[in-house]
Amino acid sequence: MRFALMIEPQQGLTYADQLAVARRAESHGFETLFRSDHYESFPGASGEPTTDAWAVLAGLARETRTIGLGTLVSPVTFRLPGNLAKLAVTVDEMSDGRLEVGVGAGWHEHEHAAHGFPFPPIGERADRLEETLQILRGLWEEPDGWSFTGRHYQVSDALFRPKPSSLPARSGGRPTIITGGGGSPRAFRIAARLADEFNLSSASAETARAKFAALDEACRAAGRDPRTITHSVMAGVLIGRDAAEVKAREQAMLRAFGDDEDSGAWLDSRRGRWIHGTPDDARAAVARFADAGAERLMLQDFLPRDLAMIDLMAEALFE
Repeated sequence: MRFALMIEPQQGLTYADQLAVARRAESHGFETLFRSDHYESFPGASGEPTTDAWAVLAGLARETRTIGLGTLVSPVTFRLPGNLAKLAVTVDEMSDGRLEVGVGAGWHEHEHAAHGFPFPPIGERADRLEETLQILRGLWEEPDGWSFTGRHYQVSDALFRPKPSSLPARSGGRPTIITGGGGSPRAFRIAARLADEFNLSSASAETARAKFAALDEACRAAGRDPRTITHSVMAGVLIGRDAAEVKAREQAMLRAFGDDEDSGAWLDSRRGRWIHGTPDDARAAVARFADAGAERLMLQDFLPRDLAMIDLMAEALFE
């Protein structure tokens, strides 16, 4: 199993907070640090400070050395495809080829309205996602003069520099493209055609097994070997050295989310699909996801300022 750390900096994290997380994760050998791409603070109190994902990744690219960096995921509603392609390659060059690019259709309607971003119906957003992925791959991989005509975007006589493959650290490659979500039929069809990795979210191991089988079928229908697309899962993580430490972290999370009730109904509904509990519990949960076909876990950390929990994740799972 490969392990990445995923954080939600819209919870009020400063750049310094995120750098501290990145350096701690890097020191333990986490493969990649992913961050969300949101401009509105949640879960928990609204109105907390937020940062731009790509500006932060550019900074982290220069202040880390080995850990991969990426978004999980950037909504296509926030940026035009050519702008996203250029941002990504710029950060990729700054990081010496450590970038991964997660792209999605966007979902947080109020966040869009509050920042002046368009929020068309999901069918159109999915169309825009599909065209964006085609344009990313075209600008990065196709020869000079490449053109594209879609319903929402057009590219004419492209001359994109630098090509990712021209970067010394890339050795002919480009950033990994990740799509994901809950696993709808269309999401699988898009991934089968255009993504390197599908990241399943909010799923138990049992659900993951069925969803990955559907992903494999979509790949075969598209004429693609399912083994050529990485199967990954984003799972919430909350672990402690013993039951008392687990309980303390549960309470800290509920306070951060604004839940004053000790019952923790919100957390109770997620235990079965999270990496949750003591180290033994966590290892057992990882084994269940591995058995379901997951090749990589993005550990979604809602207590990112608790650096000791990052230490424990590494100690319990892969050190």
